[in-house]
This record gives sequence, structure tokens and C-alpha cells, in this order.
Amino acid sequence: MTNQDNVYKQFKRQFYDFYNGLGPVTAHQHINPDGSIGGWVQNTAYVAATVYLGRDAKVHGYAKVIAGARILDKAEVDSNALVYDAAVIKDFGRVSGFAQVYGNAIVKGRALVTENAQVYGNAKVFDEGRIYDNVRVYGNARVFDNACVTGSAWVYGNACVHDSAYIHGWARIGDYSVVGGKSVVGAGDRF
Repeated sequence: MTNQDNVYKQFKRQFYDFYNGLGPVTAHQHINPDGSIGGWVQNTAYVAATVYLGRDAKVHGYAKVIAGARILDKAEVDSNALVYDAAVIKDFGRVSGFAQVYGNAIVKGRALVTENAQVYGNAKVFDEGRIYDNVRVYGNARVFDNACVTGSAWVYGNACVHDSAYIHGWARIGDYSVVGGKSVVGAGDRF
């Protein structure tokens, strides 16, 4: 049995309230690759030994964080979300539902990625950007400020969606497109 296994057993029977309406549940504190104690992990969730989990970060529900991902600050991964590769979730960023964040993607600020959305490649969702439904944000795309992308929309390439823009339906925002202000883009619109 490794030292990490011994430490895990020490924390295994603790309880923690993730404030998700379930009250205190069985949880443990993650042991980071450098041996430091990380944030809380519900025992139904999985965080690989290769993951760095900040002291105030949380992983709960049936979420999985694997490979070299980093969950920092007060970030949260929950439900059935999957975060992997070199992805970073930080600040108050949240990934939930069946969402996936991978590659070198970053979710930060108070951004939310949820439902069946995917953020990958070198994409960034930050500030209070919101990604819902079956959205794909990838490449070097950026979604930030109070922008919301929903439906089955794609934001890709070097595209930028910001301000209070609302992208929905089957919209495709790509290449070097910039959508901002209070723009509403939907249905089959392409930029």
C-alpha cells in the first residue's frame, strides 16, 4: 500500500456539506501530486492522483477529473461532468451536468459550463460567460463578459463572443468573428 493510499484511508470516512441540498455526505480531501492536501471530493466522484486540486476547490456528485487537469481556487466540478488533459478550472468557475472540458481549455471567473456542453482545445470561457445545452467551444475561441451560448451552437477558431451577446440554435461563430454588444445570433446563422 502506498503512502497516498494510507492518507486516502485516513480521510475516507469524513463528511462534508457541498451545499447542493444533500447535506453532509461522505467525502475526503484530495492529496495532490506534490503531497499537499487539496480540496474536498465526494466519495461518489473521482479525482485522479495526477490532478492538482486547490485547497478550496470541490468535486462532487459523480464528476471525474483525470489526467493533468487542475481545479483551483474556489472552482467546482459536479454532477457527471468530466475534466481532463491539461484543462484548468479556476476562480469560481463551475463545470456541471454532463459537460466536458479538456485539452488546454480554461474556465475561470464566474463562468459556467453545463448540460452537454464541451469546451476544448485552447478555448477559454471566463468572466460570467455561460455555456449550456450541446454547445461546442473549441480552437482558440473565447466566450466572456456576460455572453451566453446555448442550443447546439459552435464557437470555434479564433472567434470571440462577449458583452451580453446571446448565441443559440445551430449558430456557427468561427474564424476571426467577433460578436458582442447585445447581439442575438441563432438558428442557422454563420459568421
